[in-house]
Amino acid sequence: MRNATRQEFLKAAAAGLACAGAGGALAQVPGQRPQQGQGVKVLNPLARVPVSFIIDDSTCLVNLNRFAIPQFAEAFGYKQYHHDWRKMPPEIPDAFVRKFGEWCGEKGIKGKYSIVPFPACVGRLDRLLPGWTSKELEASIALVRTLMMPNWDIHPEMVTHTWAIDTKTGHPFTERTTRFQENWGWSEGKSVDELTDYMTYGLTILKNIGLPCEGITTPGGFGNRVLAELAQATLAACRDVFKAEIPHYFRHSYGSGERSVAPRVEYASGLDGPDPKCVVSIIGCTGDWTGGWDASRRGEPDKFITADLSKGRMVEVIERGEPAIIVSHWTGIYFNGEEEGFKTFQEVVRRLQAKYDHLIWMKLSEIARYWAARELTQIESGGGAVTFKAPFASPRFTVHVAAKGDAAPKLTLGEKPEPLNEVARRLDLKPGTWTRDKEGVIICFDLPKGTSRVQV
Repeated sequence: MRNATRQEFLKAAAAGLACAGAGGALAQVPGQRPQQGQGVKVLNPLARVPVSFIIDDSTCLVNLNRFAIPQFAEAFGYKQYHHDWRKMPPEIPDAFVRKFGEWCGEKGIKGKYSIVPFPACVGRLDRLLPGWTSKELEASIALVRTLMMPNWDIHPEMVTHTWAIDTKTGHPFTERTTRFQENWGWSEGKSVDELTDYMTYGLTILKNIGLPCEGITTPGGFGNRVLAELAQATLAACRDVFKAEIPHYFRHSYGSGERSVAPRVEYASGLDGPDPKCVVSIIGCTGDWTGGWDASRRGEPDKFITADLSKGRMVEVIERGEPAIIVSHWTGIYFNGEEEGFKTFQEVVRRLQAKYDHLIWMKLSEIARYWAARELTQIESGGGAVTFKAPFASPRFTVHVAAKGDAAPKLTLGEKPEPLNEVARRLDLKPGTWTRDKEGVIICFDLPKGTSRVQV
């Protein structure tokens, strides 16, 4: 995803969603919602604020810009994209992936890392990558699998991030206009089935190389005029290819303003049956201020959080308690070898750690699962007890229950009593613990699928 394009499409969507056709008008359909009793409030996990780091335009070895920019220029009749792409290195080396991944691992950073399956039409990662040996490609894939995957969700960013592929032939369509660029016009007017087929093509390439996915990322403006179809296709394709229980997708990022950036749980159905379904839209809260998709500008850490720790977009979102998800591009993180974006991100992390002690780094799939459980769990309260009926399990589920008196809460998971230990502060919460405040008790436990009960 290139941030400038995403922002342009978002502005257009906000201004003209009503005229975007039936798909746009039906976007963000929530689906089923269960009753949730009074006196009970689901809090953030561990009563902390989730943070995450989205990396777009990444893949194995290929520096996407070097190969994508001339294709973008051709699509626009060479009237735009006048970058000197020939001076850009063709590769973002695995040595940098290791350096970045190890540093993030030490700091507990989690997020999403795209793997474009057929980057800029250079080669399919499950077959051949011209310019690199098969051994080099296999080593690069293995590095993603072993170093990145434990803390990062892997997403396809559609198929090529440039020319749309004919899934019947595996070759790009022959027309060379924006109408056949994934970033621009190709998705317009496509049905759920057509988008599902296209996503399935990209997901299958990643499945073939052993990189499981629970979600997808849209390149540029992909899907912006068919939002309803995009959501439903994500649900269908991720469930079909990877049996993902709670598929999610990254399409939107709001880098300013009061509009909520909380995840949107969409198309929920079958919550009382054996096969509950939903898809979650993950929303970023920043622009790409780490170095840009095309490595054309220096990083701007103050836009995330100022040096005196008092202002910035991350501060705004964290202070209102919503997930604060940074948006960036791998090409800008590497910055043609200068590592400008990486340095900017390191400074942002340092500042966040200096200001806050109640953040929790999470992968997008973890955020999606928590929000699905948060919104779709039926909660009944009465007679001194709270009953939870959950279609989806979720670790670190944290609730506030209004209560009087000094009695300690008791937890039952299914039919089995589970011990709860009291802790002195919110910051000490972990699964199997509780603490008290002026209005009641805060309880943290690993929510299982099915029925749980808290006696207060």
